[in-house]
Amino acid sequence: MQKKLLLLFLLAFVVSSSFSQLRRTIINGKVTDSLSTVRNANIINLKTNQGTFTSDNGEFRIFVKEGDSLRFSSVQHITKFVVVKKNNVLEKLLKIKLKYRTIVLDSIVLKKHNLSGRLGIDTKDVPFNKKDSLLREVMNLSDVDMNVVGPIDEIDKAKPPLNNTDPTVNFAGAGASVTMAFKHSERLWALRKELARKKDFPYKIMSELGEKFFFEQLKIPVENYFHFLEYCNPLGIEKLHKEDKVLDIIKVFRRESKTYLEVIKKE
Repeated sequence: MQKKLLLLFLLAFVVSSSFSQLRRTIINGKVTDSLSTVRNANIINLKTNQGTFTSDNGEFRIFVKEGDSLRFSSVQHITKFVVVKKNNVLEKLLKIKLKYRTIVLDSIVLKKHNLSGRLGIDTKDVPFNKKDSLLREVMNLSDVDMNVVGPIDEIDKAKPPLNNTDPTVNFAGAGASVTMAFKHSERLWALRKELARKKDFPYKIMSELGEKFFFEQLKIPVENYFHFLEYCNPLGIEKLHKEDKVLDIIKVFRRESKTYLEVIKKE
């Protein structure tokens, strides 16, 4: 009897340990270089093809497990590949340092300019352009006496014609670009904030409700986590989260998880 209990205990331990190794967990990370943090760096888990971007502080969150390969890339830096280790999963922390991308030129051509570095001398060596000199002579008003008052022109005596129409009608909308540009930038800024909030929503709701809630209580597969959120998104979970109605979100998740599990089983 004791041998059977011991065997069952060992079997349960092996199954639980293997299950824990297969599960992916969310970890925090930070990307830096030799100067400061790296913003908008792209991180992709090559095993799951799920990715994210670093924030303005160089921080990110991503689902991983031991042995996963992550790719870190940025426009100004050399792409780096990192294998997730056991201590990264246990500590839920990953720090990455990228190197700047150096561009090497095959050749460079230096041309002689014969300039002395003195403005008074170098300006005399500038090539003479005949068109420029003629235009300069025509536009030269240095000899005109501005104090002489000429005869009054007949056109100056005439009164301007009456016009009862709005003089700005023909130019309607001409000045709208000044205000529309500001309004357009406001809309773009609001859109950018909304997109950033949508991108951070899966990680925020995970940190608030915890992994046990999704993967143990609701029994959502780890690889289907993002798909489950998209399944529930038409019910307004992001709007509820924005209004801090966490209890309503939990009710939606509990109700929809049953039908969602049935759907993925059929597929």
